[in-house]
Amino acid sequence: MKATGIVRRVDDLGRIVIPKEIRRTLRIREGDPLEIYTEKDGGVIFRKYSPMGDLQEFAAQMCESIGSVTGHIAAVTDRESIIALHGAPKRELMDKPNSPELERLMEQRKNYRFQSGEPRIRASEGSDKYHLGVAAPILSQGDLMGSVLLLLGDGDKPLQESDQDLAQTVAGFLGRQMES
Repeated sequence: MKATGIVRRVDDLGRIVIPKEIRRTLRIREGDPLEIYTEKDGGVIFRKYSPMGDLQEFAAQMCESIGSVTGHIAAVTDRESIIALHGAPKRELMDKPNSPELERLMEQRKNYRFQSGEPRIRASEGSDKYHLGVAAPILSQGDLMGSVLLLLGDGDKPLQESDQDLAQTVAGFLGRQMES
């Protein structure tokens, strides 16, 4: 655990304000759910909650299947980062924050397919090695939960409409899994 040197008091309703600097660094926005953990020594830990985290193992299996069928890098994200990956070194993309461009694309809740000549959309911050070939939003009861991605490297050709259809199908399936 890393000490911040910041001290806050609990108000009469039991609330604590998380400082702006910490919210910005951890990308915590108004309305974001937080999980609360307690430690034996009396410590309290707040961690951003991801409903997609419950499906992480299942999403990894889906990525392996999609990657095997398409021959491309397959990934599943929650709203913050890539949570499942197949076909690329995990250290390069796993748990890295989604790129701002990917976040904007997900917020539009539209499917995406890269076309030659378009600007490339990076999958995650700090990684220019891979860009989106296909992206499909994962929606559960109308709420954005994440996305299914097929990624391309520098020399890869744009993906086909059938690849986009596959990503949409998997995204729809994952969204329905979250509803049950």
